Amino acid sequence: METNINNLDDRALCVLAAIDPDEIVALASDLIRIPSFKTEETPLARWCAEWFTQRGYDVELQEVEPGREQLIARLKGTGGGRSIMFNGHLDIDPLAHGWKHDPWQPAVEGDRLYGAGVMNMKGGDAAMISAAEAIRTSGVEIPGDIVIALVVGELQGGIGTVYLMEQGLRTDAAIVPEPFGADAVVTTHAGVTEMAISTVGYSRHITNREGVVDAIEQMMKAIPVIKAARFRANEFPDLPDLPLINVGAIIGGRGREHDLKGPNFTSDFCTVLVDVRFPPGQTAETVQEDIRASLDALAAADPTFRYEIAQPIPAHYGALTVTMPPTNIPRDEPLIATLLRRYRQVVGRDPRDFGVSLPMSYAGNDTAHLWQAGIPCVLFGPSGGWDESPDEPDQYISISEMVTCAKVMALTALDICSQPVGA
Repeated sequence: METNINNLDDRALCVLAAIDPDEIVALASDLIRIPSFKTEETPLARWCAEWFTQRGYDVELQEVEPGREQLIARLKGTGGGRSIMFNGHLDIDPLAHGWKHDPWQPAVEGDRLYGAGVMNMKGGDAAMISAAEAIRTSGVEIPGDIVIALVVGELQGGIGTVYLMEQGLRTDAAIVPEPFGADAVVTTHAGVTEMAISTVGYSRHITNREGVVDAIEQMMKAIPVIKAARFRANEFPDLPDLPLINVGAIIGGRGREHDLKGPNFTSDFCTVLVDVRFPPGQTAETVQEDIRASLDALAAADPTFRYEIAQPIPAHYGALTVTMPPTNIPRDEPLIATLLRRYRQVVGRDPRDFGVSLPMSYAGNDTAHLWQAGIPCVLFGPSGGWDESPDEPDQYISISEMVTCAKVMALTALDICSQPVGA
């Protein structure tokens, strides 16, 4: 990939010259070394706060929940210009067993940087921070601010970004570098909601099963009904596979806390956690209505069948506690036109995917909350993958994609933040 320097002015060239691939890798490596599973992001947020403070950013640590902090770093402009937010999450997914690399010790192999959480999304975080740093270190002045939001709980539905919006933070534009890949500029994604569905039984001792209603057995009846739930028609052809439903976890025991110390008793409370991806035009409420209709039919045929639905999932499960609404941002938003223009200058062509990128657009992300708050936004970030062997689930990011995304994001921010407020 060669940037077309003939179409770039001196300011843009200065910014691009300040992007160092080795520094991007070093920053991503630093982020990898600090574990930050969801609900455990505070140590990384505090490390980042010190990093930004040393470089002259205005820094704010926000306590989203007791003891759980996220970071806002602001690169101040000279005044009077529009602002842009780079929004990335600190939380990472649980790790599969079988890594051949030490997940907490970053390793470079060719174009791949390996490490825990590097694809989703510490590589994207490094790219967006490096984009802001390129503007700062280049010496190019911008009137508007660049706001870097390193948020918690995106993997729980966007807890951190929802908190940002509730606190009143607004910018004129935003880029979220989720791992759609450097060859995709994405504006559309599914909605995501999760719920806890429980069956209620009647518990008796193993020696006396008279009148027993086994909640686990009732759930075995319910699961195929849940998975086969008939949803109202999907009228959004760009996301043809929706709705998608997954029963992803199950626990049964005695009492509403699923006490497991009494396997000599039949279970009277069994719970499954269910994830549903749904298209624009549907809501979390209509999803629950459709699932209830299927379970009500089961209850009508079986007088012993009783169930409950908790939506959102109770917080103690640690799963999605905030619904991500489906999002379909108009593709003619000025921000998107700016990013596409800068993409062509950096890459030399249009992105392979524009608007929708499947299957990634079946996932939710924080643009859902930014867009609902009135902030024009777009998804654009580096991707990678996992090693091909199922016994070696090591996660990596493409180094070249991090560099490409940093360049495009830096030039897009340069344009947005050079525009006067109200433009």
